[in-house]
Amino acid sequence: MIKGEEEKYLEAAKEAVFKAGEEILLVLGDEGRQIDYKGELDLVTEMDRYSETLIRELLTRRFPHIAVLAEEGGVFGDDSGARWIIDPIDGTTSYAHGLPHFALSIGLEVEGVVRAGVVYNPPLKECFTAIKGRGAYLNGREIGVSKTSELKRSLLATGFPYDRKSNDNNNLDKFGAFLMKIQGIRRMGSAALDLCYTAAGRFDGYWEMRLKPWDTAAGFLILMEAGGVITDFSGNEYSIYSDELLASNGRIHNQMLSVLKELE
Repeated sequence: MIKGEEEKYLEAAKEAVFKAGEEILLVLGDEGRQIDYKGELDLVTEMDRYSETLIRELLTRRFPHIAVLAEEGGVFGDDSGARWIIDPIDGTTSYAHGLPHFALSIGLEVEGVVRAGVVYNPPLKECFTAIKGRGAYLNGREIGVSKTSELKRSLLATGFPYDRKSNDNNNLDKFGAFLMKIQGIRRMGSAALDLCYTAAGRFDGYWEMRLKPWDTAAGFLILMEAGGVITDFSGNEYSIYSDELLASNGRIHNQMLSVLKELE
C-alpha cells in the first residue's frame, strides 16, 4: 500500500538524498575526479554513478517491492506498479566544473501518477518536497508560485539540449523570441531546480525540450502542488515522458504559449 502512506516514502527519499548529498559535497571542486562522456557533450562523473548506487541501495533495501528508474542504470525491478525515478546529480556539468548549482531528485510514481517528490541542492541545503494533494515545501515552509501577470515583467528559465550543435531544433529560436519580450532569462543547468525555483516564485516561467523523466518527475509535482501550470508547447496536458515542457505560475502561461505559436 502506497496511497495514503506517501509521507513515509517521502521521508525515506529525503534521507537518501541527504546521505548522497553529503558524499557529493566531499569531492566538490576536486579536480582529480573522474569524468566520462555518454556522447560528445553529455558527461557523467563517477559521483553520478556513486550517488545513484547509494540512493538505489538505500531505497530498495527498505522498500524491495518498489522498482527504480534511474538515469545511469536504467530500470531495476518490476516497474509495473510503483517505482522511484532518480536523477543522482541533475546539473552534472555544473558539478563537474565545481559550480555549486545542482540537485539530487527523486520522484515516486505509482500507477503512472507521481505521488511524492524531493529535490535537494546540497551546497545550499535547500530541500524542496511535495506530496500529491498536500502542497509544496522548501525546508518545511510552504511555497507558492509568483504573482507576476505580465510576460514583459517576467524572469524565465530555460535549458539547451546536449545535441544542440547537430540538431536544428535546439531552442535558440525560442530563446531569442522570449528574450525580446521579457525582463530576463536565466540558464541555470538543472531542470529539477528550474521547476522548483518556479514553484517558489523565483522564476515566473520555464521551458525546455528533450528532457527525461528523471529530470522532471519530482520537480513537476512540486510545481503543480505550488499552484503552477505545466503543458507541452501546444498547451496540451504534460507528462513526465513528454518531449516538451512549458511551466509557469499560470498567470503568464497563455502569453508564453503565444510566443511559441508565433514560431510555428
